[in-house]
Amino acid sequence: MILYPAIDLKNGACVRLLRGEMASATVFGTDPAAQARKFEEAGFSWLHAVDLNGAFAGRSVNGEAIRAIRDAVDLRIQLGGGIRDRDTIERWLALGIDRIVLGTAALRDPELVRRAAAECPGAIAVGIDARKGHAAIEGWAETTEVGVVELARRFEDCGVAALVYTDIERDGALSGIDAAAIADLARQVQIPVIASGGVASLADIAALKAHEADGIAGVICGRALYDGRIDPRAALGLLSESPPC
Repeated sequence: MILYPAIDLKNGACVRLLRGEMASATVFGTDPAAQARKFEEAGFSWLHAVDLNGAFAGRSVNGEAIRAIRDAVDLRIQLGGGIRDRDTIERWLALGIDRIVLGTAALRDPELVRRAAAECPGAIAVGIDARKGHAAIEGWAETTEVGVVELARRFEDCGVAALVYTDIERDGALSGIDAAAIADLARQVQIPVIASGGVASLADIAALKAHEADGIAGVICGRALYDGRIDPRAALGLLSESPPC
């Protein structure tokens, strides 16, 4: 199971939001590239980056910061936020981004997701941000009537590398993760699930790892890493341990 440290970008700075509210942003640093280097030095292999402004605008806004991150580290980078057309996908992949997360596009333009996943094996993930079991889009500003499992199953046969599932009500709240519910989702779909939202302690990470066999392939962690609640080395050590027989 992979632990993805998160860099969420608002106006070029590293921030964390509370339940997706832009007005609630806490700034943790104004040099995203330096933060990425810290994560690399801590031993992470992947980085999860989100262009928050882009998610609302429907286009990439924090491109300069993202390029600076890419130039600064050798980490593999997973990027989402405002990526809604083929040209943008191709541009980021050409610049060295390893995986693109498509969220709003999964509902608005599912054929784009299917084509991109087929043409770029391993490089496309579907992002499902959920509020009370239903997918939210446009930077979480709009909650749809589409259920999480229903949406995920639309992409099971097209080569999507992962499903990035975020529990909006828990995101940034340090309220703990609902590992059982995420495991239930993972068992219902044929796409590896990356969990996000609410991770507050090593116990949350351990609870998810216990369901690795159900299809939970990773976990994204933000605020708890920034404020020191989770020690990177301890978390990475936990995930490197073999499961009990």
